[in-house]
Amino acid sequence: MTQPRIEPLQPPFPEDQQAAFTRIMPPGVEPLKLFRTMAHNPRVLQRFFAGGLLDRGSIALEDRELLILRTTARCGAEYEWGVHVAFYTGKTGFSEEQLADTCRATPDAALWSPAQRALLALADSLHDSSTVNDQLWARLSEHFSADQLIECLMVVGFYHSVSFVVNGLKVERESYGARFPV
Repeated sequence: MTQPRIEPLQPPFPEDQQAAFTRIMPPGVEPLKLFRTMAHNPRVLQRFFAGGLLDRGSIALEDRELLILRTTARCGAEYEWGVHVAFYTGKTGFSEEQLADTCRATPDAALWSPAQRALLALADSLHDSSTVNDQLWARLSEHFSADQLIECLMVVGFYHSVSFVVNGLKVERESYGARFPV
């Protein structure tokens, strides 16, 4: 097991940090190691929480989570992929096969709806080339409005950043976090 580059802070936390953790975490769940590690820089943690996109946005929970799972899988960010599988699988209804498919080099089209296939392609396109070609944009536009497309782009970009942070800091996996499929 790899050692984290910066150890997560331990309780008790300063009052403002505890308040932020309480707002973001489900009741009774300890703040994520990622958050406790980022708390070494309270300003960055505050900005991170402000840009989170985990609220009810313009896209469905399943669409947001699909983008997050594919993005974090493509970035090799097992920590973040595993946390999202642990917290959101029950709410998204994704099967074990679909979850595993988010980690495959080429997703199995038979497992996904046309809108979901377009989202997977969006995450891949942004990961591979940092852009979206006109053909893919047209496919996405068949399923999503302008405000939703902006949110989709931001979710992928935000979770690239999250992936860079968890990988760069070597954040230790949460005990309940799922592992990438073998």
